[in-house]
Amino acid sequence: MPQSTLGLTFQTGASILDYEIQDERGYALGVAGRKVEVALQALRDFDAGGGEGERAELLKAAAKAVWHYFIQREACGVRNQRPAIEHYGIPREVLARLGAS
Repeated sequence: MPQSTLGLTFQTGASILDYEIQDERGYALGVAGRKVEVALQALRDFDAGGGEGERAELLKAAAKAVWHYFIQREACGVRNQRPAIEHYGIPREVLARLGAS
């Protein structure tokens, strides 16, 4: 793509679309991360004796939230999930539900 001599660059429709897609991926990753935080906190609260509901349902919800988060990370090009596991403190019990160890 030719560039102007004034140092200005031209954006194509494709480059604008790529930017918007990346922006949406980042937003979706943030939403998924917040869902992981909420689900894991509910599980921790239950285990500490202050939670409500059945533990099996909370475990299932946490595993589902983590699974969605991992999928979103992969959509963003991030394949290594270990940093996320450490950051959120995802318990082995939740990871086992995903088939991870």
